[in-house]
Amino acid sequence: MPQLIDGKAISAQIKDEVKEKVRQLKEQGISVCLAVIQVGEDPASSVYVGNKKKACAYVGIESLSYELAEETTQEELLSLIRELNEKKEVNGILVQLPLPGHIDEDAVIRAIDAKKDVDGFHPQSVGALCIGQPGFVSCTPAGIIELLKRSNVEIAGKECVVVGRSNIVGKPMALLLLRENGTVTVAHSRTKNLKEVTKRADILIVAVGKPKMITGDYVKEGAVVIDVGIHRNENNKLCGDVDYEDVSPVCSAITPVPGGVGPMTIAMLMYNCANSVCLQ
Repeated sequence: MPQLIDGKAISAQIKDEVKEKVRQLKEQGISVCLAVIQVGEDPASSVYVGNKKKACAYVGIESLSYELAEETTQEELLSLIRELNEKKEVNGILVQLPLPGHIDEDAVIRAIDAKKDVDGFHPQSVGALCIGQPGFVSCTPAGIIELLKRSNVEIAGKECVVVGRSNIVGKPMALLLLRENGTVTVAHSRTKNLKEVTKRADILIVAVGKPKMITGDYVKEGAVVIDVGIHRNENNKLCGDVDYEDVSPVCSAITPVPGGVGPMTIAMLMYNCANSVCLQ
């Protein structure tokens, strides 16, 4: 049986550490405040926003909630972001994605003050990560590094393969693994001979967005497998990008879906919020 990398337990540890940090800041008269903006009523987004509010309440971070109608214009949204940029008491600004089709996500991300960009999506945050400067790191990849470290998985010197090249997971993931001295290959849906590439990996991170795409024959014996995907299968049960039953007998450690990477994203958002005070 492979080691099960328990994202619920590790995320709870991180939230408890953040709670203690927030308590210490409060003793110094410093409070932490996150503004969360949701446009429209996408059901999945509403669940995520609700979970973020719960996490804020748990760690002691104040949360301001802005639930805007689907037909909110881009200019109205940008105006609200500018207002929150100016508010000294707001430390972090988070705009829940995806946004309705008539709003340019890139323009919205760029409008957030980089010092309040707790999602780590602003070009300045991404650039800082590229050149090893301090700044916010996208929460999912940052959470995966914590999962590996806290599960005693050595990254330095290891062959790491990331399947997926999105701006939110794949690219920052590769940069973070490099920062930890991993040897990194980024693969994707267009990679030729993908199985040959993934079978080299000591650490395989899958964020390709296709249910159960990675089966046992993609995985090297004894590899560590991190599954970033989340989907519903034909029976409406949650599953990932990795075929868990097929891969488990081959690997040495694996994240489940649900309960693996998912809880880490919100834990790292709380971590970024607490750290925003230092960056500001």
